[in-house]
Amino acid sequence: MSERERARPWWARLLIAAAVIAIATLIGWGYLTGRKEAASEAEGERTIKVPIRVSNENGEPVIRIDADTQRRSGIETSHLPSTPHPEELRAYGMVLDVARLTELSNNYASAKAQVQTAQAKLASSKPAFERAEKLFSLPQAISQAQLQAAQAAFGTDEASLAAAQSQVRTLAATAYQEWGAVLGKSLVDGSPDITQLIERQDFLLQITLSPGVTLATPPATGSIEIGKARRAAVTLVSPATRIDPKIQGVSFFYTAPAASGVLPGMNVLAFLPSGRSVDGVAVPASAIVWWQGRAWIYRRTAPDTFVRTEIATDRPAPDDGYFVKDLPGNAEVVTRGTQLLLSEEFRAQIQVED
Repeated sequence: MSERERARPWWARLLIAAAVIAIATLIGWGYLTGRKEAASEAEGERTIKVPIRVSNENGEPVIRIDADTQRRSGIETSHLPSTPHPEELRAYGMVLDVARLTELSNNYASAKAQVQTAQAKLASSKPAFERAEKLFSLPQAISQAQLQAAQAAFGTDEASLAAAQSQVRTLAATAYQEWGAVLGKSLVDGSPDITQLIERQDFLLQITLSPGVTLATPPATGSIEIGKARRAAVTLVSPATRIDPKIQGVSFFYTAPAASGVLPGMNVLAFLPSGRSVDGVAVPASAIVWWQGRAWIYRRTAPDTFVRTEIATDRPAPDDGYFVKDLPGNAEVVTRGTQLLLSEEFRAQIQVED
């Protein structure tokens, strides 16, 4: 110890020692606190790993969730029985442009008006010619030129009537050939059915069955699919007078109301009852999850096991569901929590990739 330090009072040396100890303590405390906070932040930033509940069995993903987790997640299932329901044949509809039908209707109305005009002229010229013949037989009543003029007027009106009547027959035959007996007769009779088509209160559709599919009697009513899970009723008019060259199947004319939302040129899916019944399971909309443009459901195969299964959507059921004929009867299907199971399945795939 130097002379200067020995000259200091004892209490000064004590204060200096206390200050050194305090500073060292603060430095140590700050170091430990920083380490603790850094460890906490690192722990918080670390990804929380949820247990993977998906395995692959026989090439299919299988989800295993225990009963407690199912209850907490709100997963519910129902046993869906297989029941008979009317079979519907899937067909293809095209909304037709009725401009040609409108043109025929206008031309036919014009031809009928010409017939009426010719008949009125003939009704006047024929009696005039008959009077002229009687008067010509009397001495000095009328001249031969007057008789010939009356005869010419009568002949002209007679020919005009024949031409107008021929035009009416030709247009009627064209209507029958192009649109069939029902629409052709409606055009000739001027029925309200044609008026509704021309005024777009109804729209005309040509519905074509798949090649090789036939119906002994076309059903009086059917339905078309407008958008996803939305249907509109259609009413039979008659067998079609031509086939769809792209499909080459049996075709029929149907009408759909304007309220259905169809427009000329639209292609729609159509469903026609076949008159037969088939067994199938009615899968509600709440059980369906859509992925990659296809419909899927989850079936419970064990108390804690679920398997994803694709279903067909060609037989719509009430309440936006579908009739599925490939499911076993009384199958246990997830009706609530389907989206959660799909998320769980793909979360597992992401963790495996990571």
